[in-house]
Amino acid sequence: MTVPSITLLDQTTIPQLGFGVFQVPAEDTAEVTSTALEVGYRHIDTAQMYGNEAGVGDALASSGLARDDFYVTTKLNNGNHRPDDVRRSFEESLTKLKLDRTDLFLIHWPLPTQYDGDYVSTWKAMAALVTEGLTTSVGVSNFNPDHLQRLADETGVLPVVNQVEAHPYFVNDAVREASLGHGIKVEAWSPIAQGAVLDDATIGQIAEKYGRTASQVTLRWHVERGDIVFPKSTKRERMTENFGIFDFALTPDEVATITGLDKGTDGRTGPDPATFDYIPG
Repeated sequence: MTVPSITLLDQTTIPQLGFGVFQVPAEDTAEVTSTALEVGYRHIDTAQMYGNEAGVGDALASSGLARDDFYVTTKLNNGNHRPDDVRRSFEESLTKLKLDRTDLFLIHWPLPTQYDGDYVSTWKAMAALVTEGLTTSVGVSNFNPDHLQRLADETGVLPVVNQVEAHPYFVNDAVREASLGHGIKVEAWSPIAQGAVLDDATIGQIAEKYGRTASQVTLRWHVERGDIVFPKSTKRERMTENFGIFDFALTPDEVATITGLDKGTDGRTGPDPATFDYIPG
């Protein structure tokens, strides 16, 4: 099955469906990622914070795939926002991933209450990595509209993606619209609300109509909206299920119905980027 690619602001492309390794134990990551590659995934999303970049690197190194046949995203840990730490930690990530470049490097959280609120200097250091050829693209994660506008105003360099929490119970449209208004593509983390939407009656009815699972219908909803998604599972059968979302389509009314399940901020499963200030010890 062919996964569509989305063209980013810098005219590079990214597979719309990927595989995420959030909360995959470090000791299991190589095996889990290898299984995902066997299923057909070619876009892997990891992060310094996850502590499992080395496992991803091991899986990619043993996959037999050519470098241009897979796409790798990693993210800057919250303790590495100082410009000198950006470069140092990124080089450590490359070593763990066994790569000479990443496809995409993201600021994981804006941390507007830390480092004197100076995520702009962090962003400038990120952008320098593109100039040096160490990463193809740079983006952000969990940035609100005001964070994005500040980057635009103070640097003139826009992220190619904004990876944010988004799912039927928290559609996060204000952030989506602000991102898309800048030409920034949206990546949806927690795309099935940590499983909360899988028992939703409305999604279940649509799934029954198509002979699909609630997870497939929810992921297809994301695809119809233009989101980039990377569901996580440690089970091959679930990986295969999540991969099989490109041979059916929802109607516009069905997309609108699922969007109507939004609970606003009450549906949020993760932290609020406006106040989240966690820095690992």
